[in-house]
Amino acid sequence: MRLVLAARRSELARIQALQVGRALQNAHPQISIEYSFHESLGDKNQTDPLWQMPEKGVFTQDLREGLLAGKYDLAVHSWKDLAIEDDGETLIAATLPRADVRDLMLVRRDRWEEARRTGRFTILTSSPRRSYNLDSFLRTALPAKVDELTFEPVRGNVPTRVRKMWNPGADALIIAKAALDRLLEAPAEEFAATKAELRKALSQCLWMVLPLRANPCAPAQGALAVEIQSHRPELMELLAPINCAETFATAQREREILRGYGGGCHQKIGASVLRRPYGEITSLRGLTDDGAALNEYRLSASRPRPAKVAPDLLWPLKPADSDWFKREPIPATIPDSPLWIAKADALPEDASTSDSQLVWASGLKTWGRLAQRGVWVNGSGEGLGEQEHPRIETIAGTEVQWTKLTHAGSAGILSASGSSGSAGILPASGSFENGMQTLPTYRLVPKDDGPNIEGKYYFFWTSGSSFERALSLNPWMKSMTHFCGPGNTQLVLQRHGIEPHIFLDHEHWLEEMCQYRER
Repeated sequence: MRLVLAARRSELARIQALQVGRALQNAHPQISIEYSFHESLGDKNQTDPLWQMPEKGVFTQDLREGLLAGKYDLAVHSWKDLAIEDDGETLIAATLPRADVRDLMLVRRDRWEEARRTGRFTILTSSPRRSYNLDSFLRTALPAKVDELTFEPVRGNVPTRVRKMWNPGADALIIAKAALDRLLEAPAEEFAATKAELRKALSQCLWMVLPLRANPCAPAQGALAVEIQSHRPELMELLAPINCAETFATAQREREILRGYGGGCHQKIGASVLRRPYGEITSLRGLTDDGAALNEYRLSASRPRPAKVAPDLLWPLKPADSDWFKREPIPATIPDSPLWIAKADALPEDASTSDSQLVWASGLKTWGRLAQRGVWVNGSGEGLGEQEHPRIETIAGTEVQWTKLTHAGSAGILSASGSSGSAGILPASGSFENGMQTLPTYRLVPKDDGPNIEGKYYFFWTSGSSFERALSLNPWMKSMTHFCGPGNTQLVLQRHGIEPHIFLDHEHWLEEMCQYRER
């Protein structure tokens, strides 16, 4: 059986088409595939910003027309490029496992000192979504006071845009991380020169992986779409074994969200949907055509939650009321190697990092506090725990060995041999936690009198150490109802035989669990 597979002519589009072709041939060795590459309207017009172009599907319509004319059997697209509307003549029959959905900001090293000194920073991007959502985030995430943040349009494929970053007046460029990852990972020799060019550009840049909580992706970003004519059931059957059901579902969900606001790349709206064992996380940010600001970050939990209760049954109502420890610094030499920083205080005040050093923050609050101290942060676990893989090996060009800055005893409480009395005890050097070597930079010292939790029934924990300290003083508490964020605290509670309800943070917990709450 012979199939004709069409895609755009750019290197990225060819790489994506080859990925689908290889997957199909692995699933069906008997078929042969002929590739047919073409320029789209969006490839021919390299001047106008996409959101100003009147046509829909500027990168996909030409291929779709060829599909309907019977010139090809399949067309492979970046799913985010497809128009939101569906007329029923074609359908998306399959997708592959999704690549990284986040955006990446590249910053010219030769321009950064000037931007830091003047407070003026110019970023190339043609996306209204990125410009709107990143204006506020970057002012807190960059380790400099930014007075004038400017977004300038840029067109062209990824290598072209990277080259344009070196034009006068540009300091940085934002691109889809999936696109750069695919170009750098392409195995075929025909892409070697572009890979070398991009790798050289990366060596001349600082970079940030932009968090979905602040900058949700374009709907379906990072996902491929295999389009066929609707009346080809035999192709549906062929494509079924290579389809990634989770990617298909989340991409469709994101497009449904965008459709609810009208759809189109002119919109200043990002929507990301992540599926995790504890539920589905949706990040929605932007500005509608009617001028309404969108800012949602929510978890649809995978298990039913308790009903709302009176506030006097909940603990703590304020995060500051839940501190069971004093913190004492421990002398430590901070290595000049990749750092995972669990709390901003874990980086000693007198410590410094270099701009070339990889730094990953546990959440966005930690990111902001580190940036205020002048630390260049490359990305964040976004408060979802250390189990969220950074996925930066391709950009880094190597495996990344992290050193986690944390408190003494952190690794112990996650181990089966850990005990409720481990807090405040120095671990043996070389301890590992979630595959990272730990470096204790402070010690938790229990306060003489912990918080009074008598009469409380519903508890939210932000730290496994705090839970274990509270449990050691109040054994009755174990039979109560417990909540926490995803990650290590969840694992600590599970080790004690408790299956906590998961919330994204304390604020979301109060919103959903507290009756009569004033906002």
